[in-house]
Amino acid sequence: MATRVCWLGHACLLVESDGKSILMDPYFTGNPVCPMKADDAKADFILVSHGHGDHVGDTIPIAKRTGATVVANYEISEWFKAQGLTKVHGQQHGGGFQHAFGRLKLTLAFHGSQLPDGSYGGNPCGLHLFLNDGTKIYNAADTGLFGDMKLIGEEGIDLAILPIGDNYTMGPADAVRAVKLLQPKKVLPIHYNTWPPIAQDAEAWAKQVRKETPAEPVVLKPGEWVNV
Repeated sequence: MATRVCWLGHACLLVESDGKSILMDPYFTGNPVCPMKADDAKADFILVSHGHGDHVGDTIPIAKRTGATVVANYEISEWFKAQGLTKVHGQQHGGGFQHAFGRLKLTLAFHGSQLPDGSYGGNPCGLHLFLNDGTKIYNAADTGLFGDMKLIGEEGIDLAILPIGDNYTMGPADAVRAVKLLQPKKVLPIHYNTWPPIAQDAEAWAKQVRKETPAEPVVLKPGEWVNV
């Protein structure tokens, strides 16, 4: 089964690979552009990049319903345990672990991470997946541009997932610079057009990516898939 990725609006993504379903930042409830309800989401694993409510999202009810293993940084993993979850795995920046779907490494991200109840959420992270079928996906999650993206790109990236919304994360111009550092085969824009402060023209951004880099930009509507 080939690896494929579905964008569910904002930063919510579903990866299907090697018979496993991997949800990332499962923000369904309250997400104005998500085409699905949390009750319909399937997951073997849920990966959470940081503690903000639009990324923690519906992790707890989905994990309780599906039995999914939740993976996050150590501080957030302990918070999830305190909320009643038992299948939780904590990692930290620069550290990797071999899960059933493949190896996951947490990377640097420049952002905040306060949890919905005000608790300390540790440092935000990016999600670097080395899937069992050999596919490599880098989800930068919420971050600004940083030079170490060049080091991440040296691993070889089949699909980079980058925020373009500006205001809270990289904007379009910095996201193009990120593509140049990462040198992925394909790049998917996220974290835009959810609310007015992060409204962007993704097609115009994709045109710039094509003009300035060899990467293939993939602009999806919420609910659409890309084969990696």
